[in-house]
Amino acid sequence: MIKVMSIFGTRPEAIKMCPLVKALEADGDIDSIVAVTAQHREMLDSALDYFGVRPKYDLNIMKRGQTLSTITADVILGLEELLKNERPDLVLVHGDTTTSFAAALSAFYAKCAVGHVEAGLRTYDKYSPYPEEMNRCLTSRIAELHFAPTEHSRENLAAEGIMRGVYVTGNTALDAFKYTVKPDWKFDDKRLSSLDFEHYRVITVTAHRRENQSGGIENVCRAILELAERHPELLFVYPVHLSPAVREPVFRLLDSHERIILTDPVDVADMHNLLSRSYFILTDSGGIQEEAPSFGKPVLVLRSETERPEAVEAGTVKVIGTDTARVVAEAERLLCDKDEYRRMSEAKNPYGDGHASERIIAAIKEYFAAN
Repeated sequence: MIKVMSIFGTRPEAIKMCPLVKALEADGDIDSIVAVTAQHREMLDSALDYFGVRPKYDLNIMKRGQTLSTITADVILGLEELLKNERPDLVLVHGDTTTSFAAALSAFYAKCAVGHVEAGLRTYDKYSPYPEEMNRCLTSRIAELHFAPTEHSRENLAAEGIMRGVYVTGNTALDAFKYTVKPDWKFDDKRLSSLDFEHYRVITVTAHRRENQSGGIENVCRAILELAERHPELLFVYPVHLSPAVREPVFRLLDSHERIILTDPVDVADMHNLLSRSYFILTDSGGIQEEAPSFGKPVLVLRSETERPEAVEAGTVKVIGTDTARVVAEAERLLCDKDEYRRMSEAKNPYGDGHASERIIAAIKEYFAAN
């Protein structure tokens, strides 16, 4: 059997890795082990619980005031003995988190092969998104197997001289929908369960990235307030990240408006079903750029650039930044221009068909059969 250890530590990683873990566990040729770092604790646990994934190892590194340096050091030190004892044939990491890079580096030190899920995304600006762009670039230099979600991602890797062990698989984010999205879904979050989707246009908002924490989030909040005042038919739902740097400006500016609903982060099923019922999405998240188009929902990206240009080219996503006037103008265009809304909502999602996990497992078996 091929011993595969999946290592992840944040909620977004868990949402995309749990469907793959479930597929690995169901395969008779693979001995699947899960180790989590708990770079995010509460948000990670909610995703694990929903998918029924039980880690064999939990480093539980999250602590108050953690920095990129402490996360990196704690992951490397925490995995040292674990990898030495387990000796997996392959370590799987996902995407661009500090956990992913540190786990890949730990696996390299232990001389374990590394597979990189969601490989090949690039902005070519090492400080945007920060630190994600360098995390994924450095992980690519370590990995033996690269599971690129799109042909564009494969081309990015090829341009860097990475051509062996590259497989175009689609994105595992879409695999999660078979577990989460249901037409008769009843929201667990009490505030979501009372939303009136029939009488309001519901706009879902997420904004939390580090590069937006020095003014960008405040600009977005002001845009939301302006839109809410101009359009009484709108209802905003903003699941707010647990970071104090995010919560302080959001609650200070938005908490008193009756048509702006602020919640704690919601579980993966509530979030996917919320996206599927929204009119459009305002977000700086990477994953939502992949998820929302599957539901026919336009996405306005609150960033200056995206490592997911396929969605922009397909027409499902528009990058608009965080300038207040620009956010208001682009949102009103979707609200008032039916042709523009139709163009974005009917564009095809470029991130696959929900079978990425199957392709990744087939690639793993192919790799070990040849080595």
